[in-house]
Amino acid sequence: MDVSKSPQAFDVEAIRREFPILSQEVYGKPLVYLDNAASAQKPRAVIDRMVETMETGYANVHRGLHHMANVATEGFEEARETCREFLNAESADEIVFTRNATAAYNLVANAFGQMEGPEAIGEGDEIILSIMEHHSNIVPWHFLRERKGAVIKWAPVDDDGNFLFEEFEKLLSPRTRMVAITQMSNALGTITPMRQIIKAAHARGVPVLVDGAQSAVHMHVDVRALDADFFVFTGHKVYGPTGIGVLYGKKAWLDKLGPFEGGGEMISEVTTETVTYNTPPHRFEAGTPAIIEAIALGTALRFMMDIGRDEIVAHENMLRDYAHERLREMNSLKVIGQAQDKGAILSFEMKGAHAHDVATVIDRYGVAVRAGTHCAMPLLSRFGVTSTCRASFALYNTREEVDKLVDALRKAETMFA
Repeated sequence: MDVSKSPQAFDVEAIRREFPILSQEVYGKPLVYLDNAASAQKPRAVIDRMVETMETGYANVHRGLHHMANVATEGFEEARETCREFLNAESADEIVFTRNATAAYNLVANAFGQMEGPEAIGEGDEIILSIMEHHSNIVPWHFLRERKGAVIKWAPVDDDGNFLFEEFEKLLSPRTRMVAITQMSNALGTITPMRQIIKAAHARGVPVLVDGAQSAVHMHVDVRALDADFFVFTGHKVYGPTGIGVLYGKKAWLDKLGPFEGGGEMISEVTTETVTYNTPPHRFEAGTPAIIEAIALGTALRFMMDIGRDEIVAHENMLRDYAHERLREMNSLKVIGQAQDKGAILSFEMKGAHAHDVATVIDRYGVAVRAGTHCAMPLLSRFGVTSTCRASFALYNTREEVDKLVDALRKAETMFA
């Protein structure tokens, strides 16, 4: 079904019918899936494309001259072109397939750690992160701190979770070699002023890596309008499969970077004495790639684009506003992060109850939320909490599901009062 042809501007019920798992029940209750920031569910089109590829079009890519190899390679490279379109990159050669977002951050950090010259990251050189970063965009830079003597600086947020741009700008110095900052916080939903961040960094000759793991889902991303040097997102959050991620890199940067892993595909020639590396993006795609997953990722992105990304944003923002309104009715709840123009993510804690206990109770009413640190321990420490519950919304969620979340939380509230 082409949901973009629905008679309504945004027919959420038609969209929901495209996701088989949403018809399931949990403990005899209809599933209310609000853990989308961790991983989103998959539409029938993605499921069918994976099965179709395995049944009718599977072979290894780039390596064979037979019919099936050509079919698989065509599907794989078509998916790369879809990623280019999704991000509005200039060339498909700027799209690198990785295992996930984590692999992409590690690729960039490792490559800068291996570089030589003024752009390399070495002892005393500075990397600016925000306090909101996911661990996957923190730990690879800690590796450079531990192994190269680099220095990490942290851009702060205020008590509502707003990114403090002026404080960020003060951190830039002649020793800054990299800025790596999320465009949308996975724990707070805070949207950072990424164009301003990039402009300020570029004014000082500093490249910027954008963590787009959440923004690629909830925003209309244009890497050329942003002028991003690197942009990262992952397949399983954009309604695609696990095991596939995307690194966008400006061609000028990818041409400079050395390979992250060695093996087949990433080379042009190997002798007993020498190795010549392939050109990007293949230089960074060692070994047999996630062929089926990449092809299905292309289908997932096309699914989103067919619905309309601006329409998705409007729907999710409506859910965000309604959820904030309903949760404010409960005096026992405290929402962590109320930044202006935030995305459709709500983190909260309940008075007198641990987040894990709250999540366990409401799960019995069919409501799935995330509880814990959300791989953002520095951020939670900033707010003086050790864990929160997080409800994160997707294009298939509804106002009625927000009501069910509140009803389940009221039942939990009576247990912990």
